[in-house]
Amino acid sequence: MDNSKTTVLVTGFGPFGEHSINASWVAVQELKKLGLGHEVDLHVYEVPVEYQAVQSLLPSLWKRYHPQLVVHVGVSGMATTVTLEKCGRNHGYKGLDNSRFCPDSQCCIVGGPDCIDSVIDMELVCKRVSASSGLGVAVSVSKDAGRYLCDFTYYTSLYLSHGRSAFVHVPPVGKPYSAEDLGRALQAIVQEMLGLPDQAEEKMHCQNMKIH
Repeated sequence: MDNSKTTVLVTGFGPFGEHSINASWVAVQELKKLGLGHEVDLHVYEVPVEYQAVQSLLPSLWKRYHPQLVVHVGVSGMATTVTLEKCGRNHGYKGLDNSRFCPDSQCCIVGGPDCIDSVIDMELVCKRVSASSGLGVAVSVSKDAGRYLCDFTYYTSLYLSHGRSAFVHVPPVGKPYSAEDLGRALQAIVQEMLGLPDQAEEKMHCQNMKIH
C-alpha cells in the first residue's frame, strides 16, 4: 500500500429482499471504475446483509486498510435523491436479516451512546455537490438511516472510527438515476468529503460521541 496516498474504503451491500441486484453495490462498482484520482488509494467491498457479518467484518476492514475515510453506501426503496446520513443510531433493530437473525439486544453496541454523529459536515458536502455543474443528481441530508443493516453498519463504523465515517443512501437503479449517474454522484460526494479541512483529533474522540 502506498503510504503517500489517501486510503479510502467504500462499501456497498449485497442482495436482500426485493433488491436482488443491490443498487448500492452497483453504484460502488461504478465509482471504482471512475476512481478518485491518482492521490487516492480506493478500495471497495461488498457487505452481506447480515448483522453478525457486519460486526465481524468492519473491524477487520479497518485493521486491514487503516483508511482515512470510510463511506458506506446502501439502497433505500423510498429514496428519490442521493441522501447523506448525518448519524447512526444504536437501538431499535428488530428487522430480520438475510439469515433470519436479529440481535437479542436490538442494538449495535451494548452500552454505547444512543446516537453518534459523523465528524463530516454533511450539510456542507451536500451544498457543494449540489452546486457542482452538470452532475444532474439531487442530493439531500437525513438524520435517520432506517434501523436496518444500513443504520446498523453506520453506527458500528462510527463507533469504531470515532465518527470518521459516512453513509450514503441511493435510490434503486433507474428510479430515477442510472448506475452511471449514481457512480458519478458518489465520486463527487467522496471527493468533497476528502476536500474538507481535517477534523481535529480531539473533536473526533470527544465531541462526536454525543448522546442524543
